[in-house]
Amino acid sequence: MEKVIIIGGGIIGLSSAFYLQEAGYAVTVIDSTDMQQGCSYGNAGYVCPSHFVPLATPGIVKQGLKWMLNAKSPFYVQPRLNGDLISWGLKFMKSATREHVERSAVPLRDIALLSKQLYETWSRQHGMDFSYEPKGMLELFKTDGSLHHAEETLTEARRLGLDARLLNREELQAMEPGAGIDALGALFFACDAQLYPNKLMSSLLTWLQQHGVQLEVNQEVTGFVTEGGRIRGVKAGVRHYPADHVVLAAGVWSSGVAKQLGLRIPMVGGRGYSVTFENAPYKLHHSIILSEARVAISPMDGNKIRFGGTMEITALNAPPRMQRVQGILESVKRYFPAYDIPVPAADKVWYGYRPCSADGLPYIGNTQQYTNLTLATGHSMLGISLGAGTGKLVSELVQGVPPSMDVTPFSVGRG
Repeated sequence: MEKVIIIGGGIIGLSSAFYLQEAGYAVTVIDSTDMQQGCSYGNAGYVCPSHFVPLATPGIVKQGLKWMLNAKSPFYVQPRLNGDLISWGLKFMKSATREHVERSAVPLRDIALLSKQLYETWSRQHGMDFSYEPKGMLELFKTDGSLHHAEETLTEARRLGLDARLLNREELQAMEPGAGIDALGALFFACDAQLYPNKLMSSLLTWLQQHGVQLEVNQEVTGFVTEGGRIRGVKAGVRHYPADHVVLAAGVWSSGVAKQLGLRIPMVGGRGYSVTFENAPYKLHHSIILSEARVAISPMDGNKIRFGGTMEITALNAPPRMQRVQGILESVKRYFPAYDIPVPAADKVWYGYRPCSADGLPYIGNTQQYTNLTLATGHSMLGISLGAGTGKLVSELVQGVPPSMDVTPFSVGRG
């Protein structure tokens, strides 16, 4: 039986392990943590084909420069003399074009729809309970400028075949009758779904253990054994893991691991924050995005609600900034005036680093330098949404069979 070593125990790594185990491989997952934390746990839990627009968009650079003066802003790049950051920033600015957005829409739609289909299959599988709810998502907007943008997005969504419609103020209120909403209206994406990330990860870990996948926790990868353009083994601590194939899916830490192989992955960590309340008085029926504030609100698992947001490009060892959390909660109140949400203590706030590629598309593919190395990282804020689909594609790439969709746009060697 061929041995596959997966580096990374987040949603991408575990989904890859799921499909590789099903395909008959002996799978080992190695992670530097206990696999009980990270972006796969603290995110909004969206499964969102509606997110077909990458982070690099026209106008984001100009808007980002304005936001840099605001400690509570939704997007911030910490200035620092770092070669990798400067290189990433130049590529990001080069990608922020309308042409790039148009090219990215179909592949982002396709992998999201694939992932949603697979999550629906998982939700019907015994032992895989993660509160999957295909209720759709509301994107609220408050200004005429945002209304115009919503109309353009609606046109593009319908061109892509996605189920979406525009709601006025009254229609929006009817969708959420228990909440007093201060907004002009909303885009409703009926094609979207919601899940509870914590339950998803727990279910996956349990399933993998029960089906013979070896989970190696608190093991940091320190090196590789290579020979003739192939990786023969992975070193982690004092352990050596023989490998017929290696999958690198370590999120934002993938770049550092790849450097040990002489590879460069143009990627930075985009820090996000979230706070979760249980049995709170804030009751909503749908996942919600506050368009101008770029804040996500997620009702989860029947009795929970999560508020999250911000994209803070900063060093991986930078201390958290509680002003960001305050900014998230203040934004919520502007749309929901009755919501008086206290800023929780720092130890009740989750934060984590999303792996952000320069062009906003993930890296999914085999490498030229090593014939038995597959990369799966760079999913930015879409890790959960694209997780199951990415795992399926990784399995197909390892097997050498035709993938479920065209993965060329996610090429590891793209410019």
